[in-house]
Amino acid sequence: MTDRLYYTDSYVKSFRANIVDRSADGARVYLDQTAFYPTSGGQPHDLGFINGVRLVDVIDEDDRIAHQLAEPLPADANIADGEIDWTRRFDLMQQHTGQHLLSALFDDRYGWPTVSVHFGAESSTLDIAAPNWDLSVLEIAERVANELASENREIAVTFEDAATTQGLRKASDRAGVLRVVSIAKLDRSACGGTHVRRTGEIGSILLRRAERTKGQTRIEFLCGMRAVTTARHDAALLARSASVFTAATEDVPRLVESQQQQLRDLEREHKKLKGELAVYEARRYWEAAAPDANGIRRIHIAVNSGPVKDQEALAQAIVTLGGAVAVITSTNPVGVMLATSIDSGFDAGQTIRAAVPPLGGRGGGSPRLAQASLPDASAIPTIIAALGVTSA
Repeated sequence: MTDRLYYTDSYVKSFRANIVDRSADGARVYLDQTAFYPTSGGQPHDLGFINGVRLVDVIDEDDRIAHQLAEPLPADANIADGEIDWTRRFDLMQQHTGQHLLSALFDDRYGWPTVSVHFGAESSTLDIAAPNWDLSVLEIAERVANELASENREIAVTFEDAATTQGLRKASDRAGVLRVVSIAKLDRSACGGTHVRRTGEIGSILLRRAERTKGQTRIEFLCGMRAVTTARHDAALLARSASVFTAATEDVPRLVESQQQQLRDLEREHKKLKGELAVYEARRYWEAAAPDANGIRRIHIAVNSGPVKDQEALAQAIVTLGGAVAVITSTNPVGVMLATSIDSGFDAGQTIRAAVPPLGGRGGGSPRLAQASLPDASAIPTIIAALGVTSA
C-alpha cells in the first residue's frame, strides 16, 4: 500500500522512498511512499524524475501507485529519490484550487452547481448547470472570484468519517474516511487532489469565455501565471490587429465589423458580376456548339483547378438557353458537373449515378444538375465519352 504524501502536504517537492516492486522490464516501479500525484479526478498526473530517470506517467491502482519511467531503473536499485516538476505541479494546484473557488461562487451566488471539470495543458473548463446563461455574468463573476482569492482565505485538508461528515457541497458516495478540502467560510468538498494553502496563492483568475453546450454552460478559466500569460497573449494579438488598422486597440472591434460588412458587400457584388459574366460566356459556348441530329448542343468545358461547384453559374446559364447539355470537369480536385436543359431529354442525376460508379467515383443530383467526384484525372476522358460531349 502506497503512502500518499501529497494527501497531507501538497508542497513536498522531493522525497526518498523504498522500491517495493517493479515490472518485469523495470520501467514501472512501486514505492512505499510517493509525492507524485496520479491522474485522478480530472487533474493530470505529475511529472518529474526518479533517480534521475524521467517520469512519464503516474497511475492510481487503488491501494498502490505505479510510476512509469522513460527507461528502466538498474536492477539493484532499492531506493528511489523522487523530484517533482514543481513549476508544473504548482500550476496545477492553482488551477484545481481556483476551480473549487469558482464552483462555490457559481453555486452560492447563482444557484448553478458544477456538472463536470476538465483540466487542460493550457486552459481548463468548468461545466455548470446554467441553462439560461447571460454573458454579462462573466465579467461580474470574474471580479468576485478575484476578490475572494485576494482575501487570502485559509485552505485546510481534513480526514473525516463519511458517515458523519457534514456541510459538503456535494454528497460523496464513498464509505470510510473522506479527505475534505475546505476553503474558509466558502466551500467544503471531498477531494483527493492537490491544492494551495491559501486562496491568495491561486493568483489571478481569468474567465476567458463561455459557451452553451448540451443544455449547460462551459466556462474556460485560467489561474495564476496561466491567466497572466494568456491575458498578455490576447493583448498582444489585439495590439497587432490595431497596428494593421493603424488604430487604437479599443477601435478594433468596430473596424473589424466595418471590414466584415464591406466584405459582405463585395461578395454580393462579385456574385452579381460573376453571374453576368456567366451569362455572356454561356452564350458564346452555346453558339459555338453545333446541334446534333436532335437539336441538342453538347458542351464540355475543362478547368485546371478549383471545384466544379464554382462553375455552377456558367453551367446553369448554358442550359437556360435551351436544347443543351453542359459538362464541366476539373482536374484539381477531380470532379465532373452535368447540367441539362428541360428540353434536352437528359436526366442529369440519373446519368451521373449510372456513369461514375464504374469509374470509382461517387455523385448524384437533380434531373437538371448533378455532380460527382472521381478517383483521378485519368477517368475524365472516359466520363466525357460516356456522356457523349465534345470539348468546347
